[in-house]
Amino acid sequence: QLQLAESGGGLVQPGGSLRLSCVVSGFTLDYPTIGWFRRAPGKEREGVACIGGYGISTNYASAVKGRFTISRDNARKTVYLQMDNLKPEDTAVYYCAGNLKANLGLCPVLPGRYEYWGQGTQITVST
Repeated sequence: QLQLAESGGGLVQPGGSLRLSCVVSGFTLDYPTIGWFRRAPGKEREGVACIGGYGISTNYASAVKGRFTISRDNARKTVYLQMDNLKPEDTAVYYCAGNLKANLGLCPVLPGRYEYWGQGTQITVST
């Protein structure tokens, strides 16, 4: 089983930046594929970005492409989500999630493809 723990949330003004971290533990073989997801108030959970186990494959939702960057440091067992030019509509609880397979081809930004989830961290973009 995987355990995932997010950190780095908070309040930021529009146009600002934040970096989220997801520490992953519990895997024994390959590095798992990790996705970032979010749930805004009154909305369904949606995909944000994902990264394959060795960082070769990355994929982004159209709403964040060009503004968010996903990366990983396997030595630190950590996946990052750098969020730039934040907008009020980015306000949500952000979750990282894991799939034990390191290589899913182009990683999927689909919640149903991930079995293990963190507790989430709140991001609020507001003046």
